[in-house]
Amino acid sequence: MKKQLLDLKVRQVERISEKHVLIRLTDDHPLPHMMPGQFVEARVDHSATTFLRRPISICFVDEALNELWLMVAMIGEGTRRLGQLHAGDTLNCLLPLGNGFTLSAATTHASSSAFRPVLVGGGVGVAPLLYLGAMLKRQGAEPTFLLGARTAVDLLMLNSFKQFGRVCLTTEDGSAGEKGFVTNHSVLQEHFDYIYTCGPTPMMKAVARYATSKGVACEASLENMMACGLGACLCCVEKTVEGNLCVCKEGPVFNVKRLLWQN
Repeated sequence: MKKQLLDLKVRQVERISEKHVLIRLTDDHPLPHMMPGQFVEARVDHSATTFLRRPISICFVDEALNELWLMVAMIGEGTRRLGQLHAGDTLNCLLPLGNGFTLSAATTHASSSAFRPVLVGGGVGVAPLLYLGAMLKRQGAEPTFLLGARTAVDLLMLNSFKQFGRVCLTTEDGSAGEKGFVTNHSVLQEHFDYIYTCGPTPMMKAVARYATSKGVACEASLENMMACGLGACLCCVEKTVEGNLCVCKEGPVFNVKRLLWQN
């Protein structure tokens, strides 16, 4: 898929929590085709301490409005700068990067309407699952979102997720949904045909163990530290059954069977 370097226009910046913003970007020309699970490398301007681009998951693509949505967790200087953008500003992005989630599982199922995927996310890792859920629903599947956070205030964009499927919640303090971790939620007693996950590595490893125990295919979107986004700097290397691979180029989405997590 051809990569493009674009000066995208900021249409809106919405504060969705104390630490997160949703940036809606557009362009005068149709945005390039993007797949769920891919990401962009965003340039941070007007920062004396930020020299590298920031990798941001593609949260959603609204083709009708020609919009790209980026969910940004304002953690360091670079992401705080991105969170200070305003409508009318320009954000330079290299996109689309990496390999996304597998959507063919839904279309190759005996009946796409009978295909039951569960999309498991934690923290800002829920971001790529919104676009994924929308694409799966477009194919006729009925996604179940299983979203976890520390407390209720850390749950993000729930109304958006509810547009595309059933939403199940866990919080560590029990302030929303079921108390505990995502892998403890009662919905996992049901049968699912496919599992997609993104979030903190310990959470994804637990999801991968659950999937393996149930004999269900599982894909995980890794969040290794990335700098170039092109596989040149080697800072995002992950050990796999095929050797060391750059997450930004070979991933960020991997079938968990390719990873050495079970070891």
